[in-house]
Amino acid sequence: MSSNRFLLLLLFAVTGIFAQQKLTVEKLYDGSFRPQGMAELQALKNTNQYTVLNYDEGTGSIQIDLYDFASLKKTATLFDTKSYSRLPMVQSYSFDASENLILMACNKESIYRHSFTADYYVYDIAKKQLQKVGDKAIQEPTFSPDGKKIAFVQDNNLYVYDLATKATTAITTDGKKNEIINGITDWVYEEEFAFVRAFDWSTDSKNIAFIRFDESKVPEFSMSIFGTSLYPTIEKIKYPKAGESNSVVSLHLYNVSSKSSKNVDLSQYKDFYISRIKWTNDASKVSVIVLNRHQNDLDILLVDATTAKTNVLLNEKSKTYIDFVDKDNLYFMSDNQFLWSSEKDGFNHIYWYDKTGKLVRQITKGNWEVTDFYGLDEKSKTVFYESVENGAINRDVYRVGLDGKNKKRLSTKAGTNKATFSPNYKYYINVFSNVNQPASYTLNDSNSGKELQSIESNEELLAIVKPYNLPSKEFMSIKTAQNNELNAWMIKPVNFDASKKYPVLMYQYSGPGSQEVKNDWNSTNDYWFKMLAQEGYIVVCVDGRGTGYKGEAFKKVTYKQLGKFEVEDQIEAAKVLGTYSYIDASRIGIFGWSFGGFMSSNCILKGNDVFKMAIAVAPVTNWRFYDSVYTERYMQTPQENPSGYDDNSPINFAKQLKGKYLLIHGSADDNVHVQNTMQMMEALIQADKQFDSQIYPDKNHGIYGGKTRLQLYTKMTNFVKDQL
Repeated sequence: MSSNRFLLLLLFAVTGIFAQQKLTVEKLYDGSFRPQGMAELQALKNTNQYTVLNYDEGTGSIQIDLYDFASLKKTATLFDTKSYSRLPMVQSYSFDASENLILMACNKESIYRHSFTADYYVYDIAKKQLQKVGDKAIQEPTFSPDGKKIAFVQDNNLYVYDLATKATTAITTDGKKNEIINGITDWVYEEEFAFVRAFDWSTDSKNIAFIRFDESKVPEFSMSIFGTSLYPTIEKIKYPKAGESNSVVSLHLYNVSSKSSKNVDLSQYKDFYISRIKWTNDASKVSVIVLNRHQNDLDILLVDATTAKTNVLLNEKSKTYIDFVDKDNLYFMSDNQFLWSSEKDGFNHIYWYDKTGKLVRQITKGNWEVTDFYGLDEKSKTVFYESVENGAINRDVYRVGLDGKNKKRLSTKAGTNKATFSPNYKYYINVFSNVNQPASYTLNDSNSGKELQSIESNEELLAIVKPYNLPSKEFMSIKTAQNNELNAWMIKPVNFDASKKYPVLMYQYSGPGSQEVKNDWNSTNDYWFKMLAQEGYIVVCVDGRGTGYKGEAFKKVTYKQLGKFEVEDQIEAAKVLGTYSYIDASRIGIFGWSFGGFMSSNCILKGNDVFKMAIAVAPVTNWRFYDSVYTERYMQTPQENPSGYDDNSPINFAKQLKGKYLLIHGSADDNVHVQNTMQMMEALIQADKQFDSQIYPDKNHGIYGGKTRLQLYTKMTNFVKDQL
């Protein structure tokens, strides 16, 4: 430990002896509580090394540094911006397959949740040469496997850039805003299937498969952008709401040599989604995942690159829906056998299939869920994965043989563990945190799980936090009158006195498959909750039915009636809390954002005899206003299930408001449109109900920028204090 670091720790330790510091909203947003990490950590594939994006405080330069997995020692600086003074700040990077070329993104400009444009540069490590890709900002540039070309999207068209000749070839020319998109997903795919790049290279670099979106018939949503000009501008987005027309998607194969395209015939499907494309290790076969509109019938197709013919490799059906969100859960082995994760036995597990789609065996099994697949070491026939075997609130790293035997838990500490494995699977970098420990990075042995060396422990952050003497989270289980066992946490004031009566603020999200009751380090919300605890409030979070990691039945009980059981559980949990001797049952409030705002709105209305106040930020107030992919996955269409939509929409129960209600929204929310809040306001006005509200001009679903979060959390803090 350096002398400066020791003095810093000593200073905070001494400070803590004399006085407890109090959290403030300003303190939450000044960066004091930001943990240290390993920015853009990437494990290389060809050597037993990893890279990190570092900032050199001395020179002010950005470096891509190379480290050895076994020793953690820095072996080289692959790139340093100080040698290229005109280069903008490097924000992210990727390598070609040989790992001799680096593709770097600068000047990122966000579009939606995941998408962005950026200026991209290719750096040749050996030659120390730098060249720009494209004449302006582009999207999703991707190296061909041979490292000779880069495919990218610009203005809704797909291109190929030749690194040697610097020539750019257009694959498509019909791209047009709000009409045709090539190689990039539309808004609803990006938001709900969680991917942006809709093209992929064949392993021999000869072909590119890509998805084309025809969104010309998708209804348009318009929102005013106020800015500072005399007249607001209008932003128009193609946004398919529940029951409305989606983009018509088609699949195409482009041959780089002949510069010709083939259409893949998918006429056997009607009103469908292409939720993933991925080239297999056989250069003549690309895999395509097709879902029906109800998202309960899934095909994995293999498409022949030469003939464009298709055959079904695997089919999966569900009585409710197939949970595919955020899952790149298809992994092809070197011989094109594959691993696939599925909930078909009631819990998410890993399955092994041969290359014809015949099941070889279920690799993991039990009343617990696999939460991440880290990889397969084909040499030792070992699968590495993450799961909740040690309790739904925890995450642990495991290894198991392909035969399902010799399973071993590698992580040893209870909390949240995340792993990045070395290419030979001999080592992994583990990121661990729990409610008392910020993210700590260690080097571990992949066979035994033994910690070999500490990389970053965030001791400085612990020292900074210590003088605040913050209360801790207590995990618990709440059993409702309906005998539902629900995971929960509680934060009490440090000077808690069981003989007193405390007001309670309940926080939740409650969306399908989500989780808020988990054993990890504080988010900004947690600091806010602990600030409220310092002010004498108890804060409680309950994960009700519909949330994740407790099995398919627990999660999917809410199918076709979002907001019914979830709201019942929050109301019933509040009633249970109200029986505790130290809780004032007449002063219970609830807060939530997005789906959580939908929930808190319903709770103050349907639980008007239980909740005294509610804060709803960016809430859905009628599922008819939300997008097709998400809403129909859980509800089917409004035409098929009108009562499911109407029976739990807050706008239909405005007349039941008794308590204090604060309604908040960003006017430029492209996700949950401000229309939801405007309709809720109108329903409350026509019901002659008083409420509080705040609109944030030109702010999106996250409601941030400048002093926005400071003002927002100050407003919510004051509302809690005034009403509870």
